[in-house]
Amino acid sequence: MHTVLLQAGGSDFTSFLPIIGMIAIFYFFFIRPQQRKQKETKRYLQEVKKGDMVVTVGGIHGKIMEVSDTTVLVDVDRGTKLLVEKASISLEASKRLNDKPEKKDKK
Repeated sequence: MHTVLLQAGGSDFTSFLPIIGMIAIFYFFFIRPQQRKQKETKRYLQEVKKGDMVVTVGGIHGKIMEVSDTTVLVDVDRGTKLLVEKASISLEASKRLNDKPEKKDKK
């Protein structure tokens, strides 16, 4: 009689193992990388400074002229300036823009 109860109790726990495994996989492959990306983006937006080249999420390229707490003034074309929210700066696109090797004029 005791053997039957122990076997039944053990099967309940083992039936939850796949669910626990799926939750762990979901956490390590989806939640944790997203949290890391959010921290990196927040740090980047806090560190932007005058003279940095940026790209907005709308695809506008420009150079930062002024920085305030929540906004930046971006020079987009020889004097044309736009006031944009810091949150609208794309981290990935701005990094690609700044990591691009400068093209040298070949004469």
